[in-house]
Amino acid sequence: MKRKWVVGLVFLLILNLLTGCWSRRELNDLAIMTAVGIDKGEEENSLLMTVQVVNPGEVASQAGATNRTPVSVYQEEADTVFEAIRKMSTVMPRKLYWSHLRMVVIGEELAKEVGINKVLDFLSRDHELRTDFYLVVTKEAKAEDIVKILTHADDIPANKLFTSLEISQKAWAPSVSVALDELISDLVSDGKHPVLTGLKMIGDPKVGAEQKNVETTMSETILKYSGIAMFKDDKLKAWLNESQSKGYNYIMGKVESTAIDVKCPKGGKLVIELIRTDTEVKAKVKDGKPEITVDLFAEGNVGEVQCSIDLTKTETIEKLNTGLEKDIQSHMKDTIDKAKEEGTDIFGFGEAVHRSNPKEWKKLKKEWDEAFQELKVTINIDGHIRRTGTVGNSFLEEADSDAEK
Repeated sequence: MKRKWVVGLVFLLILNLLTGCWSRRELNDLAIMTAVGIDKGEEENSLLMTVQVVNPGEVASQAGATNRTPVSVYQEEADTVFEAIRKMSTVMPRKLYWSHLRMVVIGEELAKEVGINKVLDFLSRDHELRTDFYLVVTKEAKAEDIVKILTHADDIPANKLFTSLEISQKAWAPSVSVALDELISDLVSDGKHPVLTGLKMIGDPKVGAEQKNVETTMSETILKYSGIAMFKDDKLKAWLNESQSKGYNYIMGKVESTAIDVKCPKGGKLVIELIRTDTEVKAKVKDGKPEITVDLFAEGNVGEVQCSIDLTKTETIEKLNTGLEKDIQSHMKDTIDKAKEEGTDIFGFGEAVHRSNPKEWKKLKKEWDEAFQELKVTINIDGHIRRTGTVGNSFLEEADSDAEK
């Protein structure tokens, strides 16, 4: 009896080991995809899919060992994303593998005329996809051209775009990193419309797709993040410029650091490095009308002085604090005015009203886009300069003082 029990246990262990790798796939059988571009197709109601696939041998080899590009690009057109991906098997020797996807690039024409809902269902449904990739929308370009461009700094262009987007948001703040979960959440929300960062191409797309684009110290064709696209429901409605894009990030509490220039009293500029912000959005309904208050606390250091100014005086720092506050408020007000003009609440002010007064929100939500255009928004900024740098006053202050003597 004991022997039968042992034999049975061994059998179960062997069976478990055998079934544990039933879904294993060899690397040589997979095409590792890092970026996908989705455009409006030429046929009615169709999509043009462009995928960027890593050439493993080229990426692993030493620089200059071969003349092959580090990535290959494949295209197919179909009515759905799923069909287009499957059709690529007719031209690809390997099965597409999605788990290393870094970027999804949506064509501007598709986003404006068709909408983005059509492409998101597959991305949210497929079990191979992780949701830590970013989505962007092209600006004055096609997604297929963007995906084909070879870039400096990283052999795999999608990795460069992924990292650049994160750094841009953290260091300059005119762009926003949007992952799939956040985008879908905004699309289904009653009180918030989605946004995506714009990506444009500067230069000739044909040159950008060739190896020579990365063989010189400066590429002839480059990719650059530019502005933020505002959506109404799932369609691209309008663009925020760089200044307005910063304003959006201030309101959303997404500014980690940026540079702000303040005019000096006697002419010239002083640059403040913003090192911390904290934003709070509060909502209330007064006499049936919603109101929003945005409170922002900002801290910064003096980063550069291009004028004659005495940083040792308290009144000078107070003036800089005021200049800092005015600059941030100007960005925020300009952004809110633009969003109101387009009738698209990209800030989630509707969600704030819902949280503060669910009963009143039920009355407002059906006509929220119209109510948003008349919404009273109060902006309060509290700015503080913490440090003036290691050298105190600029040598320009001393030079001007000597000249006056």
